[in-house]
Amino acid sequence: MRNELTYRAANKADIEQLMALGLVAYGQLVPQLSADGWEQMKTGIGNTEMWQDLLSKAKGFVCCTSNNAIVGMAFLIPHGNPWGDIYPEDWSYIRMVGVHPEFGGSGIGRSLVTQCIDTAKQCGERTIALHTSEVMLAARHIYDGLGFRVVREIASRFGIRYWLYCMTLTDSDTIVAEAYST
Repeated sequence: MRNELTYRAANKADIEQLMALGLVAYGQLVPQLSADGWEQMKTGIGNTEMWQDLLSKAKGFVCCTSNNAIVGMAFLIPHGNPWGDIYPEDWSYIRMVGVHPEFGGSGIGRSLVTQCIDTAKQCGERTIALHTSEVMLAARHIYDGLGFRVVREIASRFGIRYWLYCMTLTDSDTIVAEAYST
């Protein structure tokens, strides 16, 4: 019998579990990554400061089992937090979506991303975005199904191709075009 699952906000007391989940969830990608790519990814996921920074900016959502084990996570970063050349300052975006492999296919990832979208709408965000790679097939299926669309390819990370996905949360379709027009 599968555990009863509940959802709640993530907090700094969860950092150890979030790191462990990140390593297990993203560790599924090891066969598609170069050794250097996995080492870079693993170093980022295992960095306590990265998680502290993420939790200080983001609204985190986690899925827990009945014994409080975190088996899913996603983080909504509000506008005002640009990230390199990927996310403009006026966009919100989703980071670190991960689900424990034993719970894959149970709807946790979709539920967590939907919580991020709903929260962004409630907070008045105009645009929500995320980036994902060629090897994250289940994630891309979720994002496509929820209405995200590919904006452009971004620089490779960890030796694999990545794309920027976006969803406009207002009635105007011009926001995405305006962000990348010259």
